[in-house]
Amino acid sequence: MTIFSVRHITSYRYVRDVDFGEHRLMFRPRDSFDQRLLEASLTIYPEESHVRWIHDVFGNCVALVDFSRPASELRFETWITLDHTPQVALDLKVDDAALTYPFSYDKDEIADLTPAMQRHYPDPNDEVGRWARQFVRLGRPTETGHLLMTLCYAIRESFVYARRHEHGTQTPVQTLQLRSGTCRDFALLMMEAARILGLAARFVTGYVYVPDRDGSTVLGGGSTHAWCQIYLPGAGWTEFDPTNGIVGNRDLIRVAVARDPRQAVPLSGSYDGDGKDFDSMTVQVNVTTR
Repeated sequence: MTIFSVRHITSYRYVRDVDFGEHRLMFRPRDSFDQRLLEASLTIYPEESHVRWIHDVFGNCVALVDFSRPASELRFETWITLDHTPQVALDLKVDDAALTYPFSYDKDEIADLTPAMQRHYPDPNDEVGRWARQFVRLGRPTETGHLLMTLCYAIRESFVYARRHEHGTQTPVQTLQLRSGTCRDFALLMMEAARILGLAARFVTGYVYVPDRDGSTVLGGGSTHAWCQIYLPGAGWTEFDPTNGIVGNRDLIRVAVARDPRQAVPLSGSYDGDGKDFDSMTVQVNVTTR
């Protein structure tokens, strides 16, 4: 059991006062058996903002923020504290029928899993398909756990992590061709590869704890992080972080899940003005233990 604290600050600056449209925040972690929210706070500037909470279609907590006056700075500061229980690969209890690939999901689950099993991105030359199928053993059984861990580690070892602050995610084909990307690009590539193999996959956004930021081999710290989940009968939705080669939830703080990355943007919104009115953006994320 570990107590994590997360401080997340995002600041936007403009060359003049601008009016702000509604902003949408995802920062409140999903309560579960492996992580329990203890405290959460949200501070916004300008202070005269109005916050409304909803659950989205995936059950994620979303804060909708409206603003009553213009300003030349927009700042969101969130604090969360949670009780986190690590789940590692050795603890996964997959049903016997799903220990070997390929397997079939239960007919009662198929209706709910189908949207997460369908491919979402074009692959006209089957580049991602060929890449994914190379991890399936030919002529002998393929262990499901070994298949997914190999897929996860292959991205960790063969692709170059490159931080990118621009919005959006590369397509799986782009990431495969470039052999580089951000955590969200790697998560999407693994999701699409799993879907090609007939497995249900979904996107996760949250935070990663980096024990030692100086010289640490853990990537994705200092900002929000992304990984994916694969649905395994008996084990349920299981975490795979291809950026760091993590299987299980060790050091991963889950905030939101979605069928596609565009449905789990941590912070989005608009302002009324020209592009030249925007000056700069800064993001600071600190994840600590106590």
